[in-house]
Amino acid sequence: MDFKKVVHNAANENAQYDDVDSECSNSEKIDFIPAKEDKESGCTSDSAGHDEPGDKTDAAVERMLKEEEDREKEAEDIDYSKAYGIVKTGEGKEQASQTEGEEFRILHHECDSQSPGIRKCLEYLRLHMWSSLSRAEYVSLLKDFVESEFFVIDGDSLLLMFLDEKTQYLNFFYRIECFLQDFTEKGAKYVIAFFKDAEQMYFPYPHFLFLRTALIEHLRHNTSITVHTEFSNCLSSQWEVFLKKSYPYFIIVSDIGLSSLQTDYLSILIAHSLSKKINVVLTSGQEYDTLRVYGYHVQSLYKHRLFFVKYGQDLQCTYGNLVKCKEPVMCLYGHFKLSLNSIRKEVHQSVCLLKQLWPKGSDIRRVVCVLACAVGLKIYSNVLENASNSVGTKKKQSARGRSKPLSPKEAADLCRLQCLAVTFLLHMPLSQRAQIRIMKSCWTKQVLPLIKMQQLCMHFALTQLSNTNDWKLDLTYLPDLNDDSLLINLAYYYEVEYNKGLKFKKELGKKMEDEYQCLWDTVTKLAVQCCLGDAFPVRNTSQPFLDQKHTSFTEYDRKISNIGLISVKSGLVEAYAGDVLKDLPVLRSNDPAVTSLTKYREFDELRHWHSGRPLTEEYERVQCTADAKSKDPAERRQIQKLQAFRHFYGSTLEGTASKLIVHQGDVSGSANAAVKKTQKKHKSKAEIIAEENNRRLRAKEEKKEEEQWKALCIRTEKEIKADVTGGINNLEKLLKTLKTKSVKFSVEMTGLSACLEVWKEHCRTQGNKEKDLGKAVQVMRRIHILLEKYQDMLEKPHLEKLAKCLRYLGFENLACSLSGQAGESNDKKINNYAIEVGPARFQLQYMDYYLLREERHDPDPRVQHFIPDTWQRELLDTVDNNESAVIVAPTSSGKTYASYYCMEKVLKASNEGVVVYVAPTKALVNQVVGTIYSRFTKKLPDGLVVCGVFTRDYRHDVMNSQVHCLGGEIGAEVWEHLLVTIRCPFLALSATVSNPEHLTEWLQSVKRYWQRAENRIKRSSTNSEKNFTRNYKGKFKVQEQKQSYRVRLVLYEERYNDLVKYVCSLESGDFLIEHCHPCAALTVNHIENYGMPSDLSLSSRESIQLYDTMVKVWREWPRAKELDPEAFVSFKNKVLIKKADVRKYEQELKKELSEWIALGQRQKVNQLLEHLKPKPVDCSENEKWKHFASFVNKLHEMDKLPAIFFIFNVDTVESAAKSVFLYLLKKQRLIQGSNIEKERNRLRAELRKVNKMVGKFNPEDTKKVNPSKMENTVVLLTKKKQLEKRLKELTDIPSSCTYADPKAVDEDTLRKIFYRLRFERRGYLHQSLALRGIGYHHASMASKERQVVEMLFRMGYIKVVTATSSLALGINMPCKSVVFAEDSVYLDALNYRQMSGRAGRRGYDMTGNVFFYDIPMPKVERLIKSNIPELKGQFPLTISLILRLMLLAAKADDEEDAKAKALSVLKHSLMSFRKERYAQILKIYFVFSLQFLIKECYLDQEGKPIGFAGLVTHLYYHEPSNFVLVSFLVKGLFHKLCRPIKGSTVFSENVLEKLVLILANLFGRRYLPACALKYKRTFCQSKVFLEDLPEDFAEAVNEYNRKVEENFAHFLLTTAKLADMEQEYRLPLSKTDFTSKSWHGSELASYLMDTTKSISAISPFACVSGMVDNDLFLGENINKAVLRTLGINVKNCPLLYLKKYDNQGRKQPLNAYALDFYKHGSLIALTTDNWLNEGEAYYALKEFLLIIKSISTSLSELCDDPNDNVLLAFQQLGRIYAEKLQCIN
Repeated sequence: MDFKKVVHNAANENAQYDDVDSECSNSEKIDFIPAKEDKESGCTSDSAGHDEPGDKTDAAVERMLKEEEDREKEAEDIDYSKAYGIVKTGEGKEQASQTEGEEFRILHHECDSQSPGIRKCLEYLRLHMWSSLSRAEYVSLLKDFVESEFFVIDGDSLLLMFLDEKTQYLNFFYRIECFLQDFTEKGAKYVIAFFKDAEQMYFPYPHFLFLRTALIEHLRHNTSITVHTEFSNCLSSQWEVFLKKSYPYFIIVSDIGLSSLQTDYLSILIAHSLSKKINVVLTSGQEYDTLRVYGYHVQSLYKHRLFFVKYGQDLQCTYGNLVKCKEPVMCLYGHFKLSLNSIRKEVHQSVCLLKQLWPKGSDIRRVVCVLACAVGLKIYSNVLENASNSVGTKKKQSARGRSKPLSPKEAADLCRLQCLAVTFLLHMPLSQRAQIRIMKSCWTKQVLPLIKMQQLCMHFALTQLSNTNDWKLDLTYLPDLNDDSLLINLAYYYEVEYNKGLKFKKELGKKMEDEYQCLWDTVTKLAVQCCLGDAFPVRNTSQPFLDQKHTSFTEYDRKISNIGLISVKSGLVEAYAGDVLKDLPVLRSNDPAVTSLTKYREFDELRHWHSGRPLTEEYERVQCTADAKSKDPAERRQIQKLQAFRHFYGSTLEGTASKLIVHQGDVSGSANAAVKKTQKKHKSKAEIIAEENNRRLRAKEEKKEEEQWKALCIRTEKEIKADVTGGINNLEKLLKTLKTKSVKFSVEMTGLSACLEVWKEHCRTQGNKEKDLGKAVQVMRRIHILLEKYQDMLEKPHLEKLAKCLRYLGFENLACSLSGQAGESNDKKINNYAIEVGPARFQLQYMDYYLLREERHDPDPRVQHFIPDTWQRELLDTVDNNESAVIVAPTSSGKTYASYYCMEKVLKASNEGVVVYVAPTKALVNQVVGTIYSRFTKKLPDGLVVCGVFTRDYRHDVMNSQVHCLGGEIGAEVWEHLLVTIRCPFLALSATVSNPEHLTEWLQSVKRYWQRAENRIKRSSTNSEKNFTRNYKGKFKVQEQKQSYRVRLVLYEERYNDLVKYVCSLESGDFLIEHCHPCAALTVNHIENYGMPSDLSLSSRESIQLYDTMVKVWREWPRAKELDPEAFVSFKNKVLIKKADVRKYEQELKKELSEWIALGQRQKVNQLLEHLKPKPVDCSENEKWKHFASFVNKLHEMDKLPAIFFIFNVDTVESAAKSVFLYLLKKQRLIQGSNIEKERNRLRAELRKVNKMVGKFNPEDTKKVNPSKMENTVVLLTKKKQLEKRLKELTDIPSSCTYADPKAVDEDTLRKIFYRLRFERRGYLHQSLALRGIGYHHASMASKERQVVEMLFRMGYIKVVTATSSLALGINMPCKSVVFAEDSVYLDALNYRQMSGRAGRRGYDMTGNVFFYDIPMPKVERLIKSNIPELKGQFPLTISLILRLMLLAAKADDEEDAKAKALSVLKHSLMSFRKERYAQILKIYFVFSLQFLIKECYLDQEGKPIGFAGLVTHLYYHEPSNFVLVSFLVKGLFHKLCRPIKGSTVFSENVLEKLVLILANLFGRRYLPACALKYKRTFCQSKVFLEDLPEDFAEAVNEYNRKVEENFAHFLLTTAKLADMEQEYRLPLSKTDFTSKSWHGSELASYLMDTTKSISAISPFACVSGMVDNDLFLGENINKAVLRTLGINVKNCPLLYLKKYDNQGRKQPLNAYALDFYKHGSLIALTTDNWLNEGEAYYALKEFLLIIKSISTSLSELCDDPNDNVLLAFQQLGRIYAEKLQCIN
């Protein structure tokens, strides 16, 4: 039976139902059409224009108010009961399966589908599933894993993935094990769950039922996978407890079953999982490559929880009805009925009897075989006997036209064949079985019922045997219980061939004969009441078992041509893959495959792709675009404006003036030259004079500062006493301005005295009431600072004063240890001020973030503005020594300083040195450019500039600058290529690398390679000068520096300030904000198995909280006193507790927590963790966003702003910012009253009139104007000023209605910043938001808009920014708080650390705050405890890249140098580092790529590029579409299509639309889940599903695919000998071995084998399903058939599927976003219709436009005729598409 057919039947059932998209807004026009009908209707888009009032700001406000009202209306949850839909289900309570015919049926009670309640509930469920699953995102599944995290695979969904008519039993298990092993090899952890209730859905399909049972037992007994079978269903309380306790990462489920019944059952499982905050991954559309697994991921949202709350009870009833059934009844031949319970009982009795016959146990194959045969025969005989005793049976049979049942003897013959088949399984090795001839045949209608019944027997037998612990069974070969192909071959032999004569009568062989005899004897003993006869002859009857009409032997249509590789004569190929090639066959030069190669002219790229400049190895600098002297005035002005802006933008980043760089020649001589200079023994006279002058200046400055302090001393004391917080802030600001240490010391002592007085006064005022210990904290803080920074200045009186302060605080022991005097204070007055907390606890719990860190105090002459830490000095040494380094340090720790130090060093050294700064995003590149302009100024010769920029979109001064900034959203493989090809020193900076040691070792291996390569090149070259220093044609040469090949690892793990985490939720309109202790994220299992996460750190307050909870939970805790803060060895009697001391305490507590588990106190640890957990409250999405502005205001009241609110949906980012704006606006209107707007409008109208009247007056005619008119004019001007003043008063925003800080930016600067927005579409909106202290930031915004938000936020003016992850990667936007306001699949461990790293501004905030606003608590826990994913690398090679490397090797002037570069890329991928298997896979892929390129005529046999190699390499991002595009050009299809309108060079809309359709099919390939086609909706503007290619283009693609499939098949056939055949005969996961060691051969076995069958490249497990080498010529068979140890799958084959199907045979449609946008130009339509979010859609469109432009550029290079129609068509299309995209900005 073909599961895909069953699935399609089920799909057709479901397709009868109309559907409603519950997620659409009420404003959308919605209609639903059954999927069978191909009708779509659309509506035209609304006009994009707006009727704006004169004042743009007012217009924007009015629109926002209207939008908010609309949103509130739309936000109401749609009631599915109001949805339009009709549900039809099958009639009748007792239905038979329609899949097996009338001869075998299972009668059972199906769901009561006629019940209105159930009908309605199923309808809502299907609608809910469709709307949810259609929005699934295609993502990498294993990117964010905690060690203890796991996901769940639904066992039945796993089964459904691989059910196929053609797949034999053993091959089915092989494919499942390959699937699971792939997850295991990639580091995934998973469990498999089979629900008990699901079993009954398989009774109509006995073969699948038997497979399911065998699979469960095999996974349980033969693998290490945890298999859960204890749960009855997904709604059971046990399953809910499991989910709650373990909270899996996601659950993999199928969205379609064998029947509509099972589909509904799976839908309930999906809906339930989503409602429990468990994300779902669909089995449909899953794909994998060497390193990753991809699939459709459905995020659990509030709407899913709401759906289950709303319909939970109905779903319970519906589910109960789905699985409610009477005892199933088997019906044979239409009228023989038998209860399945009777089969179960018979199996049980036979098992008991078999235990007696085989007391020592046996192989499971023998056991199952004899039980199935014996029980089957006994039951069958009883059925026939009972039937013959029934009156009128024969009449009934003939009347109904039923098939005649088999006689008992015929049934016995069938069982003999089955025993013989199992005999073959027991003895015949897989290598021999793989050669068995392939027959296409099927059983007759008389035989099938008996086989189905036996499969039920096998199911019950396995079920019984699984609970047999007292009997020794070998379960190893559970995956090989039967072989249908072998059984059919045996049946055909004995039915047809055996009787043809003596020569066809083959011997079994003694050993096999004995085995068969034993099996049959056991069957006869078990079925003793049946007269079964002897084992021989095998056939005693002549009844045909096989349908002769449909029986045939497979003929192999395709004759496989000679196997071998086309030889390639290339030094690069030999150097890299020579060890692989020497073992592979090579085709002769006269072979047709070689002689048929097309001879194209050699490709030679003469000009640079983008700039059009001639390509040359000689690196010559040309005049730069920023050379103001060579420009006309207008252009010069533009350049000056750009540079002025960069200076200004940089000033917001740095806040310091540019440093003038003076050329100093070679400064690389000494790593610490500046330090050594200060250590000279003999000083010159000039140096002595200079020192004396400096001493005088310092003395003068000290005196000046002393006088300044005397003037401020009294005022400062008063300020502190009046307001201790404000006074201390002012005191610290003063300290930053002072340079003299003695003056600073005086200030600190005064501050201490003032703080002590404040504390004493507070104590006197409060009396016995609770005291504010914050005031005592300020006293202790001053003491800490004095002891740490001024230890050398503290004399005895000072120490006594400090001791006195400590006594006032009640810390007598600390006072004694400080002053050295023992004894206790009896002064009652002092005791009145004492704190009732121990000194250690006080410092940890209350001083917390004020505790000092270990810092160096010795300055480094290389750094001017701060004293670098030890790790930062190591970075500077690295730069000075020309070494490379991997730097891993937290965000805002100061690691970027090293890169700017490096730039300064190069700029000082010469005018020719170059620094290249590579960044992952354009935003970060722009930031670096601004910083460079802010930091450095250098006078350079004409034609040179300090900094140039290069991104994929734009370039400025790239080839003529000293600092190149490269950036763009590039793939990880590009970073790899950069790191393995660069030969100069590098600095690799990151805050989030979990395996830096591995990364550093890899980079060190690359450096060692280059050391050897350069020495080799140097020896072989006669002109090393040219090879290494690269002469310029200009007048300068790069100064050669000493080369270093060392790569340092610089690790720094301590954040400057701690992150404090809070969980926020909404309860009854108020906000519940709870502190989230990091340990609350842990579980006992996690601690036990994996220990504490490496980067889970606690603040001192959290450490105290953990200790207190430990004491509370375990009152008899043995180490409670030892770990009491007052007794802890690092704290005892210590006045100055530092962060390092707290870290020791923290580590001790963590260690103790692990020790508790070792001591068996798991329950207490559970209690402890539960006690620490916050208890957030769930709320709806609508409520969450409705109160978002209030939440922002709450943070403002808590003094937690400025804050960045991270949201992953672009629309929500903008609407959230607007909602905050509207909240403040409404607040303002409430304060000012309702008449304020009328008054403003009146004043504006009056002012317009006055301006009009004043405008009529001409100042030049003053002499001619009479005095009265002049007087009136003066009156008008006065009135104008008064009106303007009054209007300003009314329009000024009250301070309570804005978060903006007007003191942060002066009005002129603000005006200058807003001026940049004057031409932006949303400029006025950003200005309105900014004036309220609000901004939003995402990648779809114009760069100027983003820069304005960034600048104002950094300057402290804007306090609230909503943003996507565009602010996560390295952007310098530190803030006090980070808020995660939305959950997403993209909120993973890496993004969490990058984003949360923004919190806590060094020098401003003592802590960083991280708020989780309505993020599911399990997700919060995962983020906190998760480790950053390890860097594993990417699959580094593509065919296009290999072509580029061959191009490099063939065309470079210096062949050895080019070869070394190419080999560095090929040999040194991170993926294959220390992994020999991956290295072998890459070589095999390289060999295939070469063969492909030669056969497709991109390379000749000498490895030189030919033909269209250039076009292909420049579209390398989009493989294999680049190859298909070339095939279209070669066939002239574009020229046929691109015909302009007669008499012009303009192309019709129809031509351009077809062109977009073709490009969308090639380059805009975004697949939707297959279930998206289940229902069709009349979308508002888009067609959504992409149409097929025009017929001629489709045929060209099919022809290309056929050639590629043929090439790939030949490659697999050629490389098959590289496979590890020993492993190929083992199942990949269980390692079950199928290489029989005791095979003695059999004449019959040899006869059944087909020696002409070619299976050299086919997995032996696939061979038993009839796969042969010819099947490799179809792409869909490759993954099923290929030898697994080659490491190659179909993803490595550059096929372009015109139609793609999931593993259940359903078509996956392509999203038509690119074509839809071209037609309607609406980004909003893509979000509502095409299931894309706005940012994703914008990026996809931008990428599509870049492709059009790239093709245009490439065609202009290739075409000699600039008026070529194809070139003109692409250019016209590029302009139109760019205009449409520009309109949405």
